[in-house]
Amino acid sequence: MLDLLALALSNLLGTTPPSIEAVPVVAWQEAKVFDVPTQSDPMVESIIADYLKNLASLGFSPNQQGIWLQSDWAYLGDHQAKTPLSAASLTKIATSLAALETWGTEHRFETEFLTVGTVENGVLKGDLIVKGSGDPLFVWEEAIAVGNKLNELGIKEVTGNLIIIDNFAMNFKSDPQISGQLLQLAFNSRRWTPLIRQQYQTLPPNTPKPQITIQGTVKVEKKLPDNAQSLLKHQSLTMAELLKQMNIYSNNVMSEMIADSVGGSAVVSKIAAKAAKVDPQEVQLINGSGLGVENRISPQASVGMLIAMEEKLQDNPLSVADLFPMGGRDTTGTVEWRNIPNGVAVKTGTLAQVSALAGVIPTKERGPVWFSIINHGPNVDRFRVEQDRLLQRLANHWNLTPVVSPVKATQPIKLGDPQRNLESES
Repeated sequence: MLDLLALALSNLLGTTPPSIEAVPVVAWQEAKVFDVPTQSDPMVESIIADYLKNLASLGFSPNQQGIWLQSDWAYLGDHQAKTPLSAASLTKIATSLAALETWGTEHRFETEFLTVGTVENGVLKGDLIVKGSGDPLFVWEEAIAVGNKLNELGIKEVTGNLIIIDNFAMNFKSDPQISGQLLQLAFNSRRWTPLIRQQYQTLPPNTPKPQITIQGTVKVEKKLPDNAQSLLKHQSLTMAELLKQMNIYSNNVMSEMIADSVGGSAVVSKIAAKAAKVDPQEVQLINGSGLGVENRISPQASVGMLIAMEEKLQDNPLSVADLFPMGGRDTTGTVEWRNIPNGVAVKTGTLAQVSALAGVIPTKERGPVWFSIINHGPNVDRFRVEQDRLLQRLANHWNLTPVVSPVKATQPIKLGDPQRNLESES
């Protein structure tokens, strides 16, 4: 073919062109961009086989254990990977994914404070109304910040009632009546308990102590009065910050509230399965927290959800490691007494006879390696020890490259930050 082309050029130009050297053809699989191993790893398969064999020797049935390991490019090992198993708090991975798919990382829930009364000489003549929208981390510090802002607005006494409307919870109490009573207590520093005073000490020095006396009682109502006037709106932490707190402590109330705000467990299941690209039968949820053996997720689906979260965050400074506890970085919460290798981000799950662990191992050879381990049997503590040993063996097999977040997501969150109080425009 090249000789014919040269002859044609020669006839056209009247000259003899230089010979054209043949270019060797390289298979696309051999290009440098594909240096990441795509084949399976016999050593990893052997490590998993040893893990299952050891569990069997301890009396745990292999039929009640599930494992899935993969890199971004290759399968690495599995056992009952597609079987939906009782997954305990791995359910919170589904809730986290559904929240990111619904709102993204920067969403904030707003709690609005309104009245139908007037303020004269420090007295609000009428009711103080609280309209919630699902803030799952409205705690003592947040209430103190709101109370101080109401003081700044000239309110030191309320002649009417404290009325709670819509989805308001405080200190992880889902009953709005109880949450309203806690809020009323937080607003009046003269009535503070030792616990409130202790939490106040975590706020910056010289933070004011709110003084608002509410003469009436706490009432829960369904409808906001048409003539209610907004006083201020209190914004929650960002969704990313909320998810980190939820996952690091595996907080069931927070996860239930977030799942309910998404639309409930059925909606969370549907969103999670679709994003993870798995059969809907692999994600069967009855709530957003994982409480109850009826919450079933396959090991493969657990990993698929984590990968979907990472893909969702690809244009974000954050990664999955910023939303879950990490070995060697986080010293409180569910990893406090675990022997997780440094740099490995995980989500734990525990019920009476269920111990689960899923996450990502940052490796130099394979890139991120995603894993899920779901164990069922009567000795949860032993499962945790064996899971940690399995991760240590895998970490020793690879060179780890711990992720360093560019946004310093490990810094303490600012509960009670007054800058999240937005005064309503008059």
